[in-house]
Amino acid sequence: MNKIMLLAGAAALLATPAFADLAGELSTAQTHAGMASTQADIMMAHKHLQHAVNCLVGPSGDGFDAAAGNPCGKAGMGAIPDSTDAAQKAKLTSIAMTAKAGVANTDLMASQKVAKDTADAIAAASK
Repeated sequence: MNKIMLLAGAAALLATPAFADLAGELSTAQTHAGMASTQADIMMAHKHLQHAVNCLVGPSGDGFDAAAGNPCGKAGMGAIPDSTDAAQKAKLTSIAMTAKAGVANTDLMASQKVAKDTADAIAAASK
């Protein structure tokens, strides 16, 4: 019984990121927002923009969509929850809200613009 509990505990530790890689989460979110801004297909634009949202908000955050995939899944719990700076957290929260609106938009050009703006805003918030 002790071996089973020890193995279960070890598995839980391995499934949890050992540390938060905030810079990695922001870089990946920015990359996917940039990719979304160049897509010719709205479904792909939405998918990459959702990846950016997922990296920003994390699996427990508002707007997270597990079905879209989480390219930041091994980097931490999301850039917003992993940030320790209140001002940066507020900026990232605003960026995530804008990006979510882009995912919901049915106009390709409008979604592309939101994605470009999202990538630029993440870059500015990362400094």
